[in-house]
Amino acid sequence: MSDLQYWIALNILPDVGPVLSRRLISAFGSPENIFSMSLKELRQIPGVGENRALRIMKFNEWDKVQKEIDIAEKNNIHIMTSADQLYPEGLKRINSAPPVLYMKGRMERSDKYAVAIVGSRNSTTYGRQVAEQMGRKLASSGLTVVSGMARGVDTSSHIGALKAGGRTIAVLGSGLDVPYPSSNRGLINKAATSGCVISEFPFGTGPLRVNFPRRNRIISALSMGVIVVEAALDSGSLITVTYALEQGKEVFAVPGNITSRNSRGTHELIKNGAKLVESADEVIEELRPQLKGALKEDVLEKENKLNILSDDEKSVFRCLSAEPKHIDMIIRENKIAIGKALSILLNMELKGVVNQLEGKHFSLN
Repeated sequence: MSDLQYWIALNILPDVGPVLSRRLISAFGSPENIFSMSLKELRQIPGVGENRALRIMKFNEWDKVQKEIDIAEKNNIHIMTSADQLYPEGLKRINSAPPVLYMKGRMERSDKYAVAIVGSRNSTTYGRQVAEQMGRKLASSGLTVVSGMARGVDTSSHIGALKAGGRTIAVLGSGLDVPYPSSNRGLINKAATSGCVISEFPFGTGPLRVNFPRRNRIISALSMGVIVVEAALDSGSLITVTYALEQGKEVFAVPGNITSRNSRGTHELIKNGAKLVESADEVIEELRPQLKGALKEDVLEKENKLNILSDDEKSVFRCLSAEPKHIDMIIRENKIAIGKALSILLNMELKGVVNQLEGKHFSLN
């Protein structure tokens, strides 16, 4: 059997969730090894116990595993495992990372520069307008917008990102073949062509209530920060905030009408230290130190700088960043003599492109 088959088998095992899956992989090295372990070896893993160990040993639903693969191939869906190179770094850092992600569309390395927008399903016109405006601005600035494709705020944030021609990631609380809400089927398809739609749930999984709080940890893990547009005190969006805080992510809250039930959760967040924001620009400014040239304005500025450089200067420029780099490293990467390198760097410094720091270190201006 293929490596992927063992990953899918691990993912569909009853009563073996992401945390225990990760523990098993850490102990035995791969899903294939897990299914070849003895009862004694499996029971040594904390949380497994005899019943779970027996279920692993007696697993025989390989037809179901193959059906998952067949459905994926037929519908152009990629099944990504946590061992894949493009598996999101943000997810790898949490203990409850799903061992398998079903993906329609594509994930890019630039998606690490993402912001989540979440809020009430029963949103007001104000909430939907704010979510769409923020989604549009974030996407037009070069950031990826992440949300859960639910009605209300989630839907509006995805729409905003798509209207800007940007990237968006939708994290579903159901299998990819059970789009929810069904009214968003068209939006889901559009998101898959301008980003991706992902789920940790096997095909055929319906939109069960318990799935949505669980998928919120993925929304947070994929993002640098979470914006809450509207939320009642009992809103599921606040679960995303809890995950965000646990993961060390920034939390932003949009103030609302003080008479609206949908403002109580966001106002409570603000009282407890969430950053009050009235525009996506404020979010971008807060996150700017982490963006490291990912914003479109930074890309344009970089292109403008390249236009005034000679070919040799462009070569040196491409090996530099905001982080200081020693002259020895610059010489090695560009395969040029030290005299020529210093001459090039001096010209670039005179053009305002490069800074020279102590100890022959150089960085982009």
